[in-house]
Amino acid sequence: MSAPWIAALPMYDFPALADAHERLWSALKRQLERAGLADVPAGLTRDRNPEELWSDPRLLLGQGCEYPLAKLFGERIRLVATPRYTVPGCHGATYRSAVLVRKTDPAKTLADLRGRRCVINERYSNSGMNLLRASIAPVAGGPRFFESVEVSGSHRQSVQSVAAGEAEVCAVDCVTKVHLERLYPAGGIGALRVLHWTAATPSLPMIASAAASVETIAGIRAALKGLMLDPALGATRARLYLEGFDLAPRGAFSEVLHLEREASRLGYPELI
Repeated sequence: MSAPWIAALPMYDFPALADAHERLWSALKRQLERAGLADVPAGLTRDRNPEELWSDPRLLLGQGCEYPLAKLFGERIRLVATPRYTVPGCHGATYRSAVLVRKTDPAKTLADLRGRRCVINERYSNSGMNLLRASIAPVAGGPRFFESVEVSGSHRQSVQSVAAGEAEVCAVDCVTKVHLERLYPAGGIGALRVLHWTAATPSLPMIASAAASVETIAGIRAALKGLMLDPALGATRARLYLEGFDLAPRGAFSEVLHLEREASRLGYPELI
């Protein structure tokens, strides 16, 4: 490499979990250095947006969202592993999103959301947009379902928007949902309820730059396996709801792209 590697775990890196992610990275760093990898970053990069990180050829290890990776970044990254989380909505190395409405909302089914105001975290989010679109497509009956769709910038902001009545529905992945309930119970999540669970897709993958060698990827996978065997990290793993990794992830993003194609086939190619 012409410059040192960087590492980032931005997808669930809430301020209240920053220390847990740093402990996780410190343990990984020690294992990678013992395996002979040079220029392992001392800490996690937190001053860049995920899209910048995913396209950086110096990315040694990061975490990404499958849908934007599939649509925009596929040739620039290598899949390293898929995490397994211990929260409702996860099964093995997959996760679902919860479609959330206010507890006082009379909606009983997805069809009852027709003409409502929706908010998503990002336009290319799998959990906030793609999984929601796939759930709505069978009941949409055409290209328009919601009155409006706004972009909030984060799942946490989407939850706050629905709780405040600025929007009426959002979709939040199950891992984020549990973190919000535990870390920020006064942040609006307590005012919401689950109307529907979406289809499952692989959890947010651990990735590296396409510039990383086969040997480097093998070393990272060995280090991730070591994380799960380290008794000193038990409390950190529990705090992150992390129970392991699938170290042989499928590489074609087939599930998320299938959901996109199916929504289009049903006449609902855009979330609106």
